[in-house]
Amino acid sequence: MEKASPSADRSNREGIVGWLNPSRYGWERVSYWLQRLTGVGLLAYFIGHIYETSNLTGGINAWNAMMELTQTPLGHMVLILVIGMSTFHSANGIRLIFTHGGKGLGKAGRPDYPYDAASLNYRQKSGIWIALILAAVAMLYGASVLFGGE
Repeated sequence: MEKASPSADRSNREGIVGWLNPSRYGWERVSYWLQRLTGVGLLAYFIGHIYETSNLTGGINAWNAMMELTQTPLGHMVLILVIGMSTFHSANGIRLIFTHGGKGLGKAGRPDYPYDAASLNYRQKSGIWIALILAAVAMLYGASVLFGGE
């Protein structure tokens, strides 16, 4: 009897669509991806901020032109997203620091079926929710400051 190679049967593979499907992951994976995405977003903002601030060397006219570009509703929306990204990234990073230090983890146990993650106990889930709530509150406050009337 000839054995089929693992690459021969591709009918059960979902590809990128399956990889990007959030319904198949738990809170730990969602938190992982949000941490990575917010990190990349903050890096992009940092590079853009350096470019924006470097326009100061072009004189007052170049600086004012850049300020006109950033002081728009779209510019304010970008700032609100940056506020949310930085708040979530910081709060979740603090949760991860505690986790890597062994704080808030469940007790080690034998991995029996159905393989529930022992590390994702109520404390860890609470930490993820706190990070999300803090980010939402910070974004709402930022929106009220940026779009609020005087």
